[in-house]
This record gives sequence, C-alpha cells and structure tokens, in this order.
Amino acid sequence: MSKRKLPPTASVAEPAEGARLFSPSAARNTGPLSELLEQVAPAGGKALELASGTGQHVAAFAERLPALRWQPTEIDAARRASIDDYARDLPNVAPAIALDATERGWADRHGGQDLIVLINLLHLISQPEAEAIITEAARALAPGGRFVLYGPFMRAGELTSEGDARFHATLTAQDPEIGYKDDFDMIDLMQDAGLELARVVEMPANNLALVAEKPVT
Repeated sequence: MSKRKLPPTASVAEPAEGARLFSPSAARNTGPLSELLEQVAPAGGKALELASGTGQHVAAFAERLPALRWQPTEIDAARRASIDDYARDLPNVAPAIALDATERGWADRHGGQDLIVLINLLHLISQPEAEAIITEAARALAPGGRFVLYGPFMRAGELTSEGDARFHATLTAQDPEIGYKDDFDMIDLMQDAGLELARVVEMPANNLALVAEKPVT
C-alpha cells in the first residue's frame, strides 16, 4: 500500500472474515500472477513480497510455490494483520513485517533474496520512490535472483486504453507526483541498477509483468 493519500478507487480493501481484508483486484489477478510465478520464479530459496496488501497474493503464491520461503511486508498495520490471517496455516510464510520499500537502505536488512515481487504499487507512488524501490530491490537480490514487477504502465509514453487514461487522470488529480510509469523508463531503471531484463509478459486487464534477473558474477 502507498503511504500517499489516494483516491478511494486506488487501493480497495473491504472487511472480510476475522482480520482478513478482501481486495477485488487481488482476487482477479491472483490466478494469472500465480501462473506467471510458476514459470519465472526460482525453484526454491527466499522470496520477499513488497507492499503485500491484504495477503491474498502471498497466500496463493506460497501454496503454489511451497519450496520458496515467503516474507510479506506492508506499511499498514491492518493489512499486516490481514496478511497473517490469510497465511496462518502456511508454514512457508513468515509473519508480515513493516517495511516501506520506497525508503533507501532496506536492502541492507533484507539481502540475499532469490525472488522479489512487487504488485500494483508503482502507479501509486512518485518517480523518485519508484527509483528507490528498484535500486533497493536490485541490491537485495542474490546473484541469479529475480525481480517481478507487475502493474499498469504507459507503453512507450502512451496510455493505451480509455480505462487506463481515466484511472491515471484520477490519480494525478489527487496527487500530481503519482500516476502510471512508462514501461521503458522502468526497464531502464532496472538495467541501471544492474539487473538484466529476462521477460516482458502481457497480462490480463492491459497490465504488464517485467521480469529482471541479477547476473551471477
């Protein structure tokens, strides 16, 4: 979740059973994202999810990829409680921790990751904050580790659907520093941080997944 003030439609999480929150968008994209990770994730090791939200994603990923040891993170306390509720019966998910991935320096505390996943956050933060996340993720990856970045993007500087144009306008009206990031700019940031682009995957609802890898030196 972004720490910025967002429009009501930007990060919806509704009360559900127990401490759980329910995100309709997470419910829609969990299946495609799980299938993507089955294709691109390492066979095992440490997996860090940044801005885990409600916990619907990490619980599904942990079930589909049991050889990975998952560490969810989230700045919002209610969402951390939701994550822990969704993952309470999953032995390969650690309790959620408070981590603001937009702040510099977190890689020093969370290094050696074999997989880092970030879902639907870049359009809710500023360009400098996006740069900080990508730089720190690159530092936190172990050699051979992979970074999976998913969400809506501009394509070569253009918004490619009416729905994306409306949502981007809503975001920038609330906060002119946020909004859709350009796919090529994000790829350039990954490469500047020392990562190699492995795959660009077209996803449902006009989203993209950018998969990058840290070279083995």
